[in-house]
Amino acid sequence: MSMTHLSDLHELAVEVLVASKTSHENAAAVARALVKADADGIPSHGVSRLPAYADQAKAGKVDGFATPDVSLPKTASVRVDARSGFAYPAIEAGTKAVLDAIKTTGIVGMAIGNSHHAGVAGHHVETFAELGYLALGFSNSPAGIAPWGGSRAIYGTNPVAFACPRVDAAPIVADFSTSKVARGKIKLAADKGEQIPEGWAVDANGAPTIDAKAAMGGSLLPMGDAKGAALVMMVEILAASLTGSNHGFEASSFFDDKGGPPHIGQFFIVIDPEGFSDGHFADRLSLLSDAILDQDGTRLPGQRRFDIRATSAEMGVDIPDALLDELRARAVG
Repeated sequence: MSMTHLSDLHELAVEVLVASKTSHENAAAVARALVKADADGIPSHGVSRLPAYADQAKAGKVDGFATPDVSLPKTASVRVDARSGFAYPAIEAGTKAVLDAIKTTGIVGMAIGNSHHAGVAGHHVETFAELGYLALGFSNSPAGIAPWGGSRAIYGTNPVAFACPRVDAAPIVADFSTSKVARGKIKLAADKGEQIPEGWAVDANGAPTIDAKAAMGGSLLPMGDAKGAALVMMVEILAASLTGSNHGFEASSFFDDKGGPPHIGQFFIVIDPEGFSDGHFADRLSLLSDAILDQDGTRLPGQRRFDIRATSAEMGVDIPDALLDELRARAVG
């Protein structure tokens, strides 16, 4: 492992993508997202994703030169066609339109269609919370979860995210995969030849497995069993059906360069709290936060991540030497 400063890691990530048929603007947006994941202690969504992203850009599975198409079909509706490109620049482009619209509407929905892997879901909603808005985010992904009672994967691991602003304090940020664990963690275990805990997944025959590679070829189990499976379906509808994008069973893998673009979707709801609370939101939230934190051993969602981020900004992050060597080799083409 090598301690790497965030600025150096960002520069390296940009170089890798630019060397892999990606515009500098898009590469910078992707690099910001991946490096932020590593800075927050989430390596499964950090620069470990770069080799797969780069291979997909080279193969045309993701269009590294795509320019997102932003439109407002309704006063409070933002639509972004990612145009087979990376999700990060598409979400950034749509965010600007949302921030313009919400000044008069008070609540805005943003649909991202024909998209790609969106990384840490909490980061996107955190952006809105830092500006004083509540936000909900949903994304689907390539098939990894079977419907309850079924045996063939239909839905993705479909993350959900929520962020809430606080006065003079870091926002509340919660995000989670609707599977019992994010697929990226299983992929990391499979790459390292490690086992996974029992209860995370089943193999291709529907049998419980602790073999990470077998799990990648099978199905993940939803959080909350039957109730969780219903939540997975709800996210699938919001992120894919509503945005006109591919459902999980139609989408190609995020992890290799085979097949066409995944064309999955993301959906966000952004809310200005003041108009709904008659000006009482901040006080009511403060009361709730104090009631939670008054108990020993508690913390608000997102706080651990912010603490790690602060340390990473000062000290850098540990990146496996083999990964750094591969990225440096890719950066020179």
